[in-house]
Amino acid sequence: MADSDGEYASDDELKRNGKRTADGRSKQTKASWEDVKRSWDTVLETADSGLSIAEIREAEKRRRLLRDTTPLQRGIIRHLMLVLDMSFAMADKDLLPNRYRVVLNNAIGFVREYFEQNPISQLGIVGMRDGIAVRISDLSGNPAEHIEKLMQWSEQQDPQGNPSLQNALQMCRGALYQTPSHATREVLVIYGALVSIDPGDIHDTINDLVADRIRVSVVGLAGQVAICTELCKRTNNHDGNYSVAVDEVHLKELFFAATTPPVTRTPEQNTASLLMMGFPSRTLAPKDHVSFCACHAKPTREGYTCPRCGIKVCRLPIDCPICKLTLIQSTHLARSYHHLFPLKVFVEVPWSQASRSTACYSCLIPFPAGPRDAVAAAPAVLGGRAGAKGSGKQQDGEQKNPKPELKGVSESGRYACQVCGNHFCIDCDVFAHETIHNCPGCQSDTRDLEKDTAVAVPDGGLTPMAMDS
Repeated sequence: MADSDGEYASDDELKRNGKRTADGRSKQTKASWEDVKRSWDTVLETADSGLSIAEIREAEKRRRLLRDTTPLQRGIIRHLMLVLDMSFAMADKDLLPNRYRVVLNNAIGFVREYFEQNPISQLGIVGMRDGIAVRISDLSGNPAEHIEKLMQWSEQQDPQGNPSLQNALQMCRGALYQTPSHATREVLVIYGALVSIDPGDIHDTINDLVADRIRVSVVGLAGQVAICTELCKRTNNHDGNYSVAVDEVHLKELFFAATTPPVTRTPEQNTASLLMMGFPSRTLAPKDHVSFCACHAKPTREGYTCPRCGIKVCRLPIDCPICKLTLIQSTHLARSYHHLFPLKVFVEVPWSQASRSTACYSCLIPFPAGPRDAVAAAPAVLGGRAGAKGSGKQQDGEQKNPKPELKGVSESGRYACQVCGNHFCIDCDVFAHETIHNCPGCQSDTRDLEKDTAVAVPDGGLTPMAMDS
């Protein structure tokens, strides 16, 4: 007989794929076909010297890192409103399972990455559906609240109705109107429709956004819309940031590009000003003493005490609910510092300079052998470089089928820091630029420290300087 849920599983299948609970019901786990290992993803090179899967992946990683690293003035204290299209257009299935699910999943990842890269900033989320704008979450600096709201909308609501771009912009303008002048005011719109049902003239709303110095960026899903182009150009000083995603990977790239603070270009934005901040210390009350926090009015034992008014808050960063002092930690400023002075791009190392290193300076993974070593060891191809199986088949070092070059990919698998000169693999290159934002070789270089803590002796040598205890 069939189970109550309409499925039947034999004992042998349950041994392989799952187990039974205490009440005798089957508890399904991951199926065997979900753990398929695709061996073709690790192919190094084809027989006709074509591009390999490994090289294409390496080129994709390097493409994300090849960007301008010129130090520019940016606003590291940001106030961003995220506008999500939740209209009928988001039910299309050109992105699987549909646009609505893909955008919400990317929005959850964007919230995490946004606060990871901008810990002293704030974020709010607005939705467009049924011809109106709905507030999903208020402007705050707590990523857990935004993620919880997005998950609730993903589970309980479906896309419906028409979008209203003007109503959404008016709601964002009202939320950003009271923000301080030293912070940036930004709006990121994820727009999936080609129409907008507005109650008035949207050009008046654009004029108000320009007067309030609110920047608007749009990521389209269906096609380019003229009003979105004008909106981005006018609010960004004729340097619009309007793009249309061609696939899911491109959508994620455009989404996460907004985690980088915008450049301050206009004279009004370049005006420097001093900002008072507080650095509270963490306190822990005894076991039988519980007090309420001023931010959520919840009883807690631990928290942070405002250095100005002495009120307790449960999390940082936050503006003090009583005296409005910005409360942060020193680590929050350090995590925002890399936007002002980004890590320089590592350069490709040719085979002529590859003999300086045999393994990655950071992870110690061995680098591929050079062309001469590869030919001497075996006639096969090593490290993604084509070798010769005999003599006389190729003349003057030219290959019969030349391999197309990939931009930014090192032929030796090595990438060198422009400051310390150490060699790194592609994975450590990506990790240094996208996660720690520092070069491991530069951070471990103690030559300058040794010079500062050493004094000259008569014979010309150096001896460590005695330190007072």
